[in-house]
Amino acid sequence: MANEKVLKLTDLFQISGWQQKLRWEPFQNGVDIYRLYGDGKFGPSAALLRFRPGGRVPLHEHTGFEHIFVLSGSQVDEISEAETGSLIINPPGTSHSILSKTGCLVLAIYEKPVQFLGGESGA
Repeated sequence: MANEKVLKLTDLFQISGWQQKLRWEPFQNGVDIYRLYGDGKFGPSAALLRFRPGGRVPLHEHTGFEHIFVLSGSQVDEISEAETGSLIINPPGTSHSILSKTGCLVLAIYEKPVQFLGGESGA
């Protein structure tokens, strides 16, 4: 752990204005990812997710707690819509798919990797 660097991101509520400074990678259909830590395959991880309008994350199950904080825009799943400033905590054993009709940026923190139910790779 001594060789890990401290990561500090400032102005997260204004991320839509500086998101181009990050090295986004393709993640799902219309969704890019910027990993903060972890690889999404083992142990805890955190990432920023950027949904383009119509971006989707397919059906997946949470094997640990998932914390989603919507920084800008909105997203919807089978239960509710979450707009800017919303915090969602999905407990282990729950599942859903996500759509952002107009685009959004979220901070996602995972206790354990998610299990995609259609064979896709995870966060």
